[in-house]
Amino acid sequence: MSTTAVTPLTTQDAEVLVSAARRAAEAAGVTVSVTVLDAGGHLLAFRRDDRAVLISGETSTRKAYTALQLNAPTADLVDAVQPGGPFHTLPTALDRPLLFIAGGVPVHRDGRLIGSIGVGGGAPEQDHTFATAAVEALG
Repeated sequence: MSTTAVTPLTTQDAEVLVSAARRAAEAAGVTVSVTVLDAGGHLLAFRRDDRAVLISGETSTRKAYTALQLNAPTADLVDAVQPGGPFHTLPTALDRPLLFIAGGVPVHRDGRLIGSIGVGGGAPEQDHTFATAAVEALG
């Protein structure tokens, strides 16, 4: 059995993701923070506009970690964390609380998880839209 190498998420990719998310947010009149992680959970890029709410930086980072850990958009997980839901008491391997609010999206290349993006600062649905637009811009 052979495995095909997949190009990892690069800092150049991360810059494309951050720029695309910011452009989408600016077009909607929203100021956001954006965090991009590689497949190992290492920070590749972070951007918080001075006009953004200070906590939006932590929020975008937690969303990115959640999307990476569960390999799913955080928008898809909202119902799962309600009391009695399957993820309600899910522990985290990264010693960070999971944040199940829309705005975290995994990034795949050739069908493999290579990283994630988290956007915070807008309404949850907006943040999800901005993160998804960024992933689409990466191609």
